[in-house]
Amino acid sequence: MITSTVMALILVSVVFSALAQILLKSGMSTASVQSAIAAGGAAPVILAILGSFKVWLGLFLYGSSAVSWLFVLSKLDVSVAYPFVAIGFILTMILGCTLLGEPLTARKVFGTVLVSVSIYLIVG
Repeated sequence: MITSTVMALILVSVVFSALAQILLKSGMSTASVQSAIAAGGAAPVILAILGSFKVWLGLFLYGSSAVSWLFVLSKLDVSVAYPFVAIGFILTMILGCTLLGEPLTARKVFGTVLVSVSIYLIVG
């Protein structure tokens, strides 16, 4: 049975994971990181990444998402919990389009829905 607390933890985990993706992409797209990648060499790239607040925040949110998910898994069978991950696919697509300006195409929507439905059918 999914309690309101467990549902809240599921949503926190999924939302934090989606936001982490957006922050990591945004952090890796900054001019300093991109120029370090273009210049080559591991040390400058690593230093540029370590200097990105967005990357750090994204990693923090990923860690927080994982901790929330651990609590979810302590209360639910993975076969019950995992279909909720599909929400993250949809949310990440929407955030990528709205916050990063990525194109929202019918093909992308269809693919995201197809993956979500497939996961539900496999584990649901």
